[in-house]
Order: sequence, then C-alpha cells, then structure tokens
Amino acid sequence: MDWAPIEWIRILWLLFALYWLVSALKRKATKRRESYLQRLLYTLLLGAGFWILFSPDTHYYPWLGARFVPATPFCDWLGVAITAAGIAVAFWARWHLGANWSGVVTLKEGHELIRTGPYRTIRHPIYTGMLLALLGTAVTVGEVRGLAALALAWFSFYIKARREESFLAQEFGPAFEEHQRHTGMFLPKIFGSAS
Repeated sequence: MDWAPIEWIRILWLLFALYWLVSALKRKATKRRESYLQRLLYTLLLGAGFWILFSPDTHYYPWLGARFVPATPFCDWLGVAITAAGIAVAFWARWHLGANWSGVVTLKEGHELIRTGPYRTIRHPIYTGMLLALLGTAVTVGEVRGLAALALAWFSFYIKARREESFLAQEFGPAFEEHQRHTGMFLPKIFGSAS
C-alpha cells in the first residue's frame, strides 16, 4: 500500500466520521437543546472551514494557496502524525463522554458532569482533538487555506463551547464552577486555578 500522505489524512477523517456515526446511536434522551438559529452560526463557520481546507480551488483567492510550510515529505508525514494524534484524542474524549454526547448543544436526561480521561484537565477535549487533527491536515496541505480553516474551526468551537458551558453551569452550578477552576477550555490549565 503506497498511499500519499493526503490519502492517509482522508482515511483518518473518514474513520473519525464513521466512529461518530456509530457512537451517535447510543445517546441519552434530550432534556434541553439549543435552538436551530443558535446552532446556525457555529455550524456555518465549521462548514466553511472544512470547505476551504478540502477544496483545492483557490483561484478566486490566490493567497489561500500560498505555502506556509515547505512541500517536503517530512512536513507531509508530520501532518499525518498530528492528524492521527488529534483524532485519537477526540476518540478518547468521545468514549469518556459516552451517552451524554450530542452533536448539538443539549442537556440529556440524567446528564453527568464527566471528569474522567481527558476531561480531568480539559473541558472540551473533543474540540481539542479536532483542532489538533485540523492543524495536522493543514500542515500536510501546507497552504494558507489550512490555517484559515483552523481559525474558522476554532472560532466555531469557541462559540459552541461557551454555549455548552452556559448549559452545564445552569445544570451543575458549583460543581461545574469548580471543574472550570481546574481545567482549561481547549488546553490543560498550566498556572493557578483561577478561570
């Protein structure tokens, strides 16, 4: 099997999508959900990011095709490794979230505040994994469009994470506030326990 790095990237994202589809079959019933209008902004941003990243047509905006890393086998395979690591983090986080997971901002019946696995140090490790995987994909693609996609995805996840945290704060009160003091949103908190 002599596949190019970009083919491995596509396979990794396909495995990610398949895992998400299969794992979505086991979810708790929804108690509360955000509105369709609230969901629209972050969904459009994320969709635009993936479209920019995987659309090779940059003739309308040539600067998106400018390289930010050299076109070398090292950079290509480094990107594959980073993508695989990011997807592994997202899988790990999704497994710990279990039936509490939802693709949209919701509270589930019997919702639990998960504090195991990557949730011990990061409040949104699925997004962390996806951002890491997008960074790896951007490195393999090697063009500015990858960085633009990463920025759009980060903004999308930030908006969604803030809404999730609002739901969790209302549901779990002081327990969630304490969890926030000891964790970072997308990265582990390094200094102190202040939010």
